[in-house]
Amino acid sequence: MSSDFEAYEQDFGTLTAEITNKIGRIPKLASEEKTQLVLNVDKQLEEVRELLEQMDLEVREIPIQSRGMYNSRLKSYKQEIEKLEKDFKRSRIAYSDEVRNELLGEDGSSAESQRSHLLDNTERLERSSRRLEAGYQIAVETEQVGQEILSSLHSDREKIQRSRDRLRETDANLGKSSRILTGMLRRIIQNRVLVFILGAIILLTIVLAIYFNLRGH
Repeated sequence: MSSDFEAYEQDFGTLTAEITNKIGRIPKLASEEKTQLVLNVDKQLEEVRELLEQMDLEVREIPIQSRGMYNSRLKSYKQEIEKLEKDFKRSRIAYSDEVRNELLGEDGSSAESQRSHLLDNTERLERSSRRLEAGYQIAVETEQVGQEILSSLHSDREKIQRSRDRLRETDANLGKSSRILTGMLRRIIQNRVLVFILGAIILLTIVLAIYFNLRGH
């Protein structure tokens, strides 16, 4: 399981390195090349997001006792992609301003004002994204807690079931023991009755023998 996560990590490192390099090149290229590079970076960012989703799924399959380390690494990767997306947005905004100026002939102050406005909007979007990410993290942690509780309940259920089976076995053994003791008690009573009868017969025989002996004299 962890080997799959590490493979995704390698792909993540390769893609982010390529994206970082391309983001730095965007402002230095001609319009058509910039357009192609922007589309290419956008596509690679989508691949990185899919990688993060796969890594998140892998982490959920890792045993709870080993999951903390991978969660920390995944969190740092998410922060890294957030920074890349922020840099890419700024690069695209600068690129859009340049293209707009070339087409409309706007002066520097107007472009700067629009850039500032777009950056403000970008910041607001990023704050919203962070809130969504925090909500997602809470949901993931809640799911983990739920899994731990379900695992604990399942373990308790198995213990209760084993205890119930042992009680049933003990009850069956007690029933057998009770039947054995009842049989032994019955035989003891029968033996005592036989001893009593034999003693009575012997005593009666002795009395009769004495009586007939005395009567003969």
